[in-house]
Amino acid sequence: MDAALNWLFTLQDSPDDANLRARLDDWLRADPSHSQAFELAVGTWELPEMDMVANEIAARSEHAIALREAVVLRHPGPRRRLWPRIATAAAAAVLLAIGIQQYPAVMLRWRADYATPTGPHEEVSLPDGSRMILNTASAVSVNFQGAKRSVTLLRGEAYFDVVHDAARPFTVAASFSEVEVKGTAFSVRTDNAEDTVVLERGHIDVSLLQNRKDVASLEPGESITASSNNLSIVRKSDTSTSLAWLQGRLVFTDQPFGQVLDEVERYYGQSILVANARLSSMRVNGSYRLDNPERVIHSLATAAGATVTRLPGGIIILR
Repeated sequence: MDAALNWLFTLQDSPDDANLRARLDDWLRADPSHSQAFELAVGTWELPEMDMVANEIAARSEHAIALREAVVLRHPGPRRRLWPRIATAAAAAVLLAIGIQQYPAVMLRWRADYATPTGPHEEVSLPDGSRMILNTASAVSVNFQGAKRSVTLLRGEAYFDVVHDAARPFTVAASFSEVEVKGTAFSVRTDNAEDTVVLERGHIDVSLLQNRKDVASLEPGESITASSNNLSIVRKSDTSTSLAWLQGRLVFTDQPFGQVLDEVERYYGQSILVANARLSSMRVNGSYRLDNPERVIHSLATAAGATVTRLPGGIIILR
């Protein structure tokens, strides 16, 4: 990646250098990982965030160069031509740091066929006629080539209403598990620790990716979680609560205040900090609309007797 970014910045500095392009072509052909890294570097460069940073750096660099040129005119010498290169190197260093920070997001964008931002959910009609609804900050890739009907949940949560086709099983793979169905309605949610599968209608089999022999069958109103090592026991699930987000609501029944805030934070998109240990242990019941997550936070704080402080950037502190 370091080499790819170096090639990118060098090419930006000398876009018409045929010899440079020839050497880049040689480097790209030398190893498949070279071309993959270079494509990622180009993709990072093209992010909207890169445009803003690059423009800001360019403006500052041009101003710095102008000042230095004024000094050099009074004190001419060989160092004069170094300043544009120094400014370019400084810009490259900043963009490299930002590129590394953006790396996970870039990879997700490249892998995903469908994705949602923080907040709303989106319905997608799949090639076989099945429905898929992506929840907040979610992403999937799909493969419907030939007899395949497969979806990979890359991030977040999705609901599937699958058209029945006995000859073509429909599969959804997440971080730790895979669901196989022929025609049913269910949801899958994934995070860094586990996958959660909830069945609304029909019948599904859930298997552990690390051990395909570890399989569980779910009936309507049941759920299961999968970690890197094992499947949980099958549990009863109130789908009117666990799938309430499909109707634009969050429903909580006797849940700890801290867990409720974690759930609201998925839709809010900024950090919610609790500076009072008493709040985290409180239990919450209620049904809240998702169209204004900040209003939900204020409602929860009022019910808990907490004060709300909103910092610049949207960070909220409850005390």
